[in-house]
Amino acid sequence: QVHLVESGGGQAQPGGSLRLSCAASGFTFSSSGMMWDRQAPGKERERVATITTTGTTVYGDSVKGRFTIFRDNAKRMVYLQMNSLKPEDTAVYYCRSTLGFWGQGTQVTVSS
Repeated sequence: QVHLVESGGGQAQPGGSLRLSCAASGFTFSSSGMMWDRQAPGKERERVATITTTGTTVYGDSVKGRFTIFRDNAKRMVYLQMNSLKPEDTAVYYCRSTLGFWGQGTQVTVSS
């Protein structure tokens, strides 16, 4: 059974940092590209970051230079390091596999 379980969300102040984690099981993790998407209330889902099986990364324009996606295939984990957080980063963040699997999401709230 496939599971993608996000953790690490919470509240942060503007300018602060959070690290999201996603634990994967039930599929060949090393053969899957992984992504982080987010959805804010009343807005469409947005692709935040992608990491391929070879480690190539792609970022959405709104997070370039602030967020970093990385993976640990041995631990079957993908991470999103979020720095210089802004209130507009407030959203539910979802871990996603290119094989079509989704996590349940973790809330990130950036406010003072």
